[in-house]
Amino acid sequence: MGRPKSTRVTVRDIAAAAGVSPATVSRVLTGQAAVAEETRAAVRTAMERLGSPEPAAARRTARPGAVFVRCPYLLTDYFGTIVTAVAEALDRHGRELILSAGSSAQHNGALAGLARRRDLAGALLVLPVEDSTALEQLRRQDLPFVVIDPRTPVPRDIAAVSASHFTGARNLTAHLVALGHRRIGFINGPADWLASTSRHAGHAAALAEAGVLIPPELVTHIEPTSDRGHTAAARLLDLPHPPTALVAFNDKAAVGALRAAHDRGLRVPADLSIAGFDDDYLSRTSIPTLTTVRQPLEELGGLAVSLLLRLIEGTALEALHVELATELITRTSTGPVPSGWNPGHGSTPT
Repeated sequence: MGRPKSTRVTVRDIAAAAGVSPATVSRVLTGQAAVAEETRAAVRTAMERLGSPEPAAARRTARPGAVFVRCPYLLTDYFGTIVTAVAEALDRHGRELILSAGSSAQHNGALAGLARRRDLAGALLVLPVEDSTALEQLRRQDLPFVVIDPRTPVPRDIAAVSASHFTGARNLTAHLVALGHRRIGFINGPADWLASTSRHAGHAAALAEAGVLIPPELVTHIEPTSDRGHTAAARLLDLPHPPTALVAFNDKAAVGALRAAHDRGLRVPADLSIAGFDDDYLSRTSIPTLTTVRQPLEELGGLAVSLLLRLIEGTALEALHVELATELITRTSTGPVPSGWNPGHGSTPT
């Protein structure tokens, strides 16, 4: 027997009758994500029997609680800028922040227990070390969360914000191509990072437009630190046919490349051009100053908070994966290809 019409039907009532989670009912109602047809049919059958949930209080009113912010890295300039932007945005909305940060956060198992915490309204995960399976499991537990700068590809039904790594890298390499460079060393980030894959694709696209394929010996993957950048640049510069330009995954690695060039008596940019990514303070204080790509870190933090608060309120999002534009910043570390350079050395025409 159906319940009396005078009784308000809730999402939880529909979920219990259909044998699914309240989150699944919400996804059916809002159309946010793909739901198996048999599951969708079960929800519809339950609604036909019990009635549709009222537009509700429960879905219009933000759930109480703090926001858990997990950044399992040292809060250096890059991560510190994002977390600071998140903290300021949450403060403007009167939300308490609970922070888990530092390298130890990679192994503390905090993610697995988030959904059981009654003091939380939602979570923001900065470059999470967990794979998509773990994120899917968290999503099924009905805790709103947003991923900032995904480390690996994020399932399409999980909200995520990032910078446009592909476009940023393509514009940076196109800048070097316009200066005459064709043999460009690429000091990329870890091979399994989404940003590394996207930036490599952008770098390759800019070279392909110039009719150049990337020789395998000119691409290396590192943990993006200054010391690793120095080591990688040294290897590239000691090749029989060294590159005329180096593109590094971030400004720290680019500063390491500057040291490697100095060790070999190379002048930047007269003998070698070097570029980074991020536009942190290093790019503005190095000698010479670094050409780089500015990531909108403050905007990433603010947008992630905005998306999370909408999820907490039960509001459907128009887009679950959002990329923010990057900006090429040209400074004094890049210049024309050295005169007398033979473009036949190691370049591979398409």
